[in-house]
Amino acid sequence: MGIVVAKFGGTSVGTGERIKKAANSVVNEYMQGNQVVVVVSAINKTTDESIKLVNESIGDTVTEKQLAGILAMGEMQSVRIMAATIESLGVKAEYIDPFSEKWPVITDSNYLNAKIDKKKTAQQAKEHIVKLLNQGIIPVVCGFLGRDLEGVVTTLGRGGSDVSAFLLGHCIGADEVIIVTDVKGVMSTDPRKLNTARKLDKITVEEMIDLANYGAQVLHPNALRYKDPNIKAKIISFEYGDLRVQGTDIIGPSHSEEDVITITKLEEKLSVLAVVGEDLMNKQGIIANVTEKVSENNLSIYGISTGESSITLFFSEKDAEKAHEVLHDLVIRGDRLSSISLGQKIAMISVVSHDFIDTPGIITSITKPLHENNINIVELSSSQTAVVVFVDWDDGDKAHKLIKETLQ
Repeated sequence: MGIVVAKFGGTSVGTGERIKKAANSVVNEYMQGNQVVVVVSAINKTTDESIKLVNESIGDTVTEKQLAGILAMGEMQSVRIMAATIESLGVKAEYIDPFSEKWPVITDSNYLNAKIDKKKTAQQAKEHIVKLLNQGIIPVVCGFLGRDLEGVVTTLGRGGSDVSAFLLGHCIGADEVIIVTDVKGVMSTDPRKLNTARKLDKITVEEMIDLANYGAQVLHPNALRYKDPNIKAKIISFEYGDLRVQGTDIIGPSHSEEDVITITKLEEKLSVLAVVGEDLMNKQGIIANVTEKVSENNLSIYGISTGESSITLFFSEKDAEKAHEVLHDLVIRGDRLSSISLGQKIAMISVVSHDFIDTPGIITSITKPLHENNINIVELSSSQTAVVVFVDWDDGDKAHKLIKETLQ
């Protein structure tokens, strides 16, 4: 017997037929001997309609506390309908909203983007949710919502319902979290843009977060921060009406959620190669020419950047002379590149956090202490979740220490 947390999104409970299909899938799982916790979003478009009514009737004078209470009505309706539907199928269920003494998710009083008190939430979940499960009852819990220490309703912000599912799964020691949505799983690309898109059997949390940060809308990065690496998770479509259907498994994360920022210095020395040429930005295929030559010789690139007249590449020190040789061959055999130089020994420091996308000034926070300590940055590259800094090898340990002291 295992514990399963099943979260149903708004589209998954968007009609009476879909609600009954969802309830049937929960009951079937229960009948197979598993304990099931259900997390439900507001019925499709309910939240949008509420916001529209507020804008038309109250406008900007609505307080955050008032708006949180209004937005909560969608989820409070959903849990009541879902619990009643499950009971109509012959299994005991109990809805739990923020006004219940059994409510688990405790937060601060930031009403529209509340911070979760993990310790108090874990205590509530173990005391009340686990107790219901052991009594053979299916708890049906509002997603997206919290309650502050004064008993006032709060909301969890973007990705809130998925946050609720992963959070509760962690707190009660679930075996699996299942996200039921309107897609069959995670696709290789947006099927609305390319009809050759296919479903992935599995994907890592890190990959999912990067996809989400760049626009994929299957799961919000906020929710994935609460994914327990020891709990199985998957995304499936509501269409099948079966929680056992194969979707996309979510693997990891490789670091616990508490590791908000990881800062590592590569132990291996790197060397920098600079290839120069005129107006490289407008020479189609030039990057492909360089990387293809590197690949043909089984060399790994640790970093690459381009400018108007140069391409900078970083190789391990042991590969640098070979890279120098093969890329020089590319230079002298064509007319698009002018020269190549093999530079100094380099240290690489990687700073990774999925909070970077919501952290203005993070690059300044990293570079400022290096500037103040006269450490020259040879190269810097960044994405929405990572910043990689290249410095002279002799400055590597000091730079690593300064960045850690600043960010951690």
